[in-house]
Amino acid sequence: MKYVLVLAVGTALGFYVAHRVNQTPGGQEFFTSLDGRLKQFQTAVADGYRSREAELREQA
Repeated sequence: MKYVLVLAVGTALGFYVAHRVNQTPGGQEFFTSLDGRLKQFQTAVADGYRSREAELREQA
C-alpha cells in the first residue's frame, strides 16, 4: 500500500511540475519540440507496422 501512495504522490508531483514548466516560454518551446518528435516517432512506427503487415499479406 505504501508503494501505491508513493506512486500516486510522484505522479501528481510530476504533473504539477510539468504544468509549471509549461507556463514559461522555454517550457512551452520544450514541450512543443517534444510533441513534434513524438508525432514523428508515432508516424514512423505506424508506417513500419503497415509496411510489415502488407508484406505478410502478400506472402499469404
